[in-house]
Amino acid sequence: MARGKSCYVAAMIRSAPLLRLLLAFLGLFALAPAQAANHIAASLVAEASQPAPGSKVTLAIVMQPQPGWHGYWKNPGDAGQEMSADWVLPAGMKAGSIAYPVPQTLIVSGLMNYVYDRDYAQLVDLTIPAGVAAGTKLPIRVRLNWLACTDRICVPEKGELALDLVAGSGAADAGRRGDFDRWRAALPRPLDAQALFQIEDGAVRIGVPLPASIAADGAYFFPLTDGAIDYAAPQAVSRSGDMLTIETRGKEGGVAPQRIDGVLKIGDGSGLTIAATPGVVAPGTSGGGAGTFLLALGGALLGGLLLNVMPCVFPILSLKALSLAKTGGAERTARTEAIAYTAGVMLVCVGLGGLLLALRAGGGAAGWAFQLQDPRVIVVLLLLVSAIALNLAGLFELPAMSGGGALAASGGTAGAFWTGALAAFVATPCTGPFMGAALGAALVLPPAAALAVFAGLGLGLALPFLLLGFVPALRRRLPRPGAWMGRFRRILSLPMFATALGLAWILGRLAGVDGMTLGLGAALIVAIALWWVGQRQARGVGRAWWPLAPAVALLGAMGLVAAQPAGAELPSEQFSEARLAALQSEKRPVFVYFTADWCLTCKVNEKAAIERSEVAEAFGANKVAVLVGDWTKGDATISRFLAEHGRSGVPFYLFYPPGGKAQELPQILTPGMLVALAGTGRT
Repeated sequence: MARGKSCYVAAMIRSAPLLRLLLAFLGLFALAPAQAANHIAASLVAEASQPAPGSKVTLAIVMQPQPGWHGYWKNPGDAGQEMSADWVLPAGMKAGSIAYPVPQTLIVSGLMNYVYDRDYAQLVDLTIPAGVAAGTKLPIRVRLNWLACTDRICVPEKGELALDLVAGSGAADAGRRGDFDRWRAALPRPLDAQALFQIEDGAVRIGVPLPASIAADGAYFFPLTDGAIDYAAPQAVSRSGDMLTIETRGKEGGVAPQRIDGVLKIGDGSGLTIAATPGVVAPGTSGGGAGTFLLALGGALLGGLLLNVMPCVFPILSLKALSLAKTGGAERTARTEAIAYTAGVMLVCVGLGGLLLALRAGGGAAGWAFQLQDPRVIVVLLLLVSAIALNLAGLFELPAMSGGGALAASGGTAGAFWTGALAAFVATPCTGPFMGAALGAALVLPPAAALAVFAGLGLGLALPFLLLGFVPALRRRLPRPGAWMGRFRRILSLPMFATALGLAWILGRLAGVDGMTLGLGAALIVAIALWWVGQRQARGVGRAWWPLAPAVALLGAMGLVAAQPAGAELPSEQFSEARLAALQSEKRPVFVYFTADWCLTCKVNEKAAIERSEVAEAFGANKVAVLVGDWTKGDATISRFLAEHGRSGVPFYLFYPPGGKAQELPQILTPGMLVALAGTGRT
C-alpha cells in the first residue's frame, strides 16, 4: 500500500505532531541531495534463467541494508513508505504482486514502524506467455523507489534493475535453489481457518483459530488493513485451547472496517497470513482477573442448572425428586439427602476438572468431556446409560445390581451421594448453553479459580434437588404418589435410550462401524443379562444377579476390540523431489499430500479420508507409494514445490499414476476417491 507519509527525524519527535511531520518532510528533501550511494543495496535475481513458456518464474528483489539502516514492510506503520515497482516487460508478460517476508517492529519516540533491519528479499512471480519460442530473449526492467531510514534520518532511494532471461526448459538454477528456499521460508504462510475480530469500547480483539500444539512464541499481529488498530499500542496475547486472541487499541477516530487482514508472527521470521471478519471474540483471560472469574463462575452455574433438562440427566433428577416425595421423610432427612446429592455431583465435577487441568498442564490439548475421546470410556457410558434406560423401562430393579447402581439405589445419605455422582458422570456427554465459554475461561484461570468454576458447574447441576431438600413448599408442590409414577418412569426411559443412541454414534466416530457394532453388541448382552435378572426377581429367586457374571466375561473381550481406533496408519515417506522422481522412474503410482499442524482442513481430511483402513488396503494392494510434505514450519523445499504448481498454501494433494502426469485432487477428500485412484488411476 503506497502511502505519502513522510519520514521522521528523531530529534523532532518531541514536537507537536503537525510540526514534527512538517519538519521531517523538509528534512527528507534536505538530506536527499547529500547521498552519494544507496544505503540499501538492491539487486534482481531469477530462480530460473531459462523459464519455460506458459509457466511462471519467481524473481527476488534482494535488499541489503547497511548497518543501522532499515527498509519497510508493505504497511510501514506510523512512518515510512512502501516500496514501489514500475515494471517494463516484454509483450504478454505480467508481474504479480510483491510478496513480503515477516517484518520486525521498531518504535522511535512513540511511532511504530514495521521494518527490515537486515538482508531481506521480496518475491515476485512473472507469467511467461505460452506462445514464446524457445531461445527468445526476455529483457526484464524495473524501476524501484524505496525509503531507507535510521532512527534519526530518512532518505528516499531508487534503483533501476535489469535482468535478461531466455525462454527455455524452466529448470531452476542449481546455484540459486538454496537462496530461494531460504527466502520463501521467510514468507508468511496462509492460515486456512477463519479469524474473527470484535471492536468494543475502543478496543480491538482478534481471535485466530490456532491449534494449541502450535507454538506462538512472541506472537504479534502486523495489520495490512490501514486504520484498523493503533500501531503503537501494546498488544496483549492470550491462548485458550485452540484459540489465540490478540487485544489492542483501535485507531482513534477510525472507521470500523468490514475486514482486517494482516500477518500473525508466531516465531522468529515465521508467520501466518490471516483475514478476520466481524464476530464475537471472547476477552483474553491471560490475566485471570476477578471479572473473568465471576463471569466464568456465573456461566458455569447457569450451564449446570440448564444441564438438568438434558436427556441424560433429567430422568435421574426426576426419579430422585419423586422418591423424595414418595417417602415423605422428615425435614432433616430431606436436607441431609440434598446435601449428600450435591456433594456427589460437585465431587465428580471438581475431580474431572482437576484431571483436565492436569492433562493440559502436561501439554495435552484436552477440553471438557475429554474422557469421551477414549472409546473405552464411551463403551462404559453406553452400557451404564443402557442399563439405566432398561431399569426405567421396568425390565429389572436396581437393588439386584452391584457397584454404583446398588449404591445409587440404596436409601439415605449414601444413596443420595451416589445418585449425585452418577448424575454428574452421566452428564458428561451433554453440553448445555453457557457451558462452553465458562469452561473455556476456566482453562486459563489460575488452578484454584478454575476448580472453583468446575465446582460452580456441579452446584448448578445439583441446585434443583438442593432446593427441593431445603424448601418444603417446593416438595409440597410435587404430585402425590400413585399409579402414574410407574407410567412416568417408563416415559423417562425414552431420553435415556436417546442418550445411549448418541453415545453409540460417538463410538462409531471414534472406533468406526466395527467398533460401534461391537459396542451395541455389548449393550445387547447387558440387556439380555438384565432381562434374565428381572425374570429371576419376579419369581423371587435368590441371588438373582448371577446372570451378569457370564455377561461380564463377554463384555471384557468385546470392549477391548471396540476400543481400537478406526483409523489405519498409512505407510509413508517424507516428501522430497528426488524421492518423487525415483518412485516415478520405478513406474509406481504415487500419492503426495502436503499438510501442516495448523491446517484444520488438512487434519479433517487425514482423519476422515486418508488414514482409513480401506485406503491403506487399496494402496497396499496396488503398491501406491505415499509421500508426505509437512509444511508446519514452512519447509523451503515444499514452499518452492507449491509455488511451481501455482499454490500458496495447504492442503494440496497430487496423484501420479504409473508413467503419467500428476493429477491434482480436490481439497476435500473421501475414502472412496482414494480407493478408486489406487485401483484405476482415475478420480
